[in-house]
Amino acid sequence: MAARCRSVTGMRGIAAVPSYVVMQPTTLCNLDCAYCYLPHRAADRRMPVAVAEAVAAAVTPWAARGRFSVVWHGGEPLAAGREHLAALIAAFPAGVEHHVQTNATLIDDAWCAFFAAHGVRVSVSVDGPAARNGERVTRAGRPAYDRIVRGVAALRRHGLPFSALAVVSRPTPGLATELYDYFLDLGCDVLGLNIEETEGVNTRSNAHDAAAVTAFWAELVAAWRRAPRVHLREVEWSLRYAAAVLDGAEGDLLPRQLDPIPTIGYDGSVTVLSPELAGFSDARYGDFSSGNVLATPLAEILAGAAGTDWVGEFLTGVEACRSSCPYFGFCGGGHAANRYFEQGRFDGTETEHCRNSKIRLLEGVLEHARDHESPAR
Repeated sequence: MAARCRSVTGMRGIAAVPSYVVMQPTTLCNLDCAYCYLPHRAADRRMPVAVAEAVAAAVTPWAARGRFSVVWHGGEPLAAGREHLAALIAAFPAGVEHHVQTNATLIDDAWCAFFAAHGVRVSVSVDGPAARNGERVTRAGRPAYDRIVRGVAALRRHGLPFSALAVVSRPTPGLATELYDYFLDLGCDVLGLNIEETEGVNTRSNAHDAAAVTAFWAELVAAWRRAPRVHLREVEWSLRYAAAVLDGAEGDLLPRQLDPIPTIGYDGSVTVLSPELAGFSDARYGDFSSGNVLATPLAEILAGAAGTDWVGEFLTGVEACRSSCPYFGFCGGGHAANRYFEQGRFDGTETEHCRNSKIRLLEGVLEHARDHESPAR
């Protein structure tokens, strides 16, 4: 299907207005997951309220135009404490959607009351049943699973809907079905599955057998079709793309420009396009920051982001993908952090992340469709 796609005109340059911002209320995380990419997760560096106020000054007119989200992402955002997180949230105007990505180990009745009072939408990081969470451990090296499920139980007790995000380190036969059945029982309403990425301080290889990864995604689709009660982030996007191709509209599916996805570090520094680059530096590219909201308005920083050396190089890479990859209409050119951490630069093209989570994903969905299509009449 991908090879037949017509020219994709979207994803050129960076949009001046994002659809959401990522905020780092603290660098600290109370867990020490083996595959984590964050460089400073043992340090408790908290975001001053002045940083949130500076971001809110830009967000206020953006939110007035329509739906806008603030995503609180650490570290472990709840490690900032309820009082401090409340002060940060209070800087933003009413109507902004607040989301938190959490390992759930700190969630209790008081946190559930906090989420309800502030309208915070929760996404829980958990990799499946206990045996699949061996790499999610405390700083003392102890399994964190029991604490995670206690947090989830509190959410369910208070009737709070939640999403789930799982990391898959080794896609093996039977795993996709096991995971889907687990998350059905867990009670989440949305599920995202990430094949582990070589990124940040996680230098483990993410190269996998192509057939095994394709089979994993195909199996996941089969499990979902038997009981489609959970929204599957990756599968539903794939099906939307396939429908667009059949309608001859795949060239218009992606946004006209890349979302800048500004990530605001605890100190106010702004990293665009890839939150995973925040906190890192490179002899060639510097610290990847496009500015600091305590010195320059966020809108002004985003307006000049394309002039940052590494961003310009990434945009060159996007164009290289557009001209060479039949899957461009599906992924839009990949992610900056994956290119950098896998290839050491930004103007490359296909990465292992592309293969695992874009190419093999789409091929897995199509393989399932071919295997289950109705016989011709």
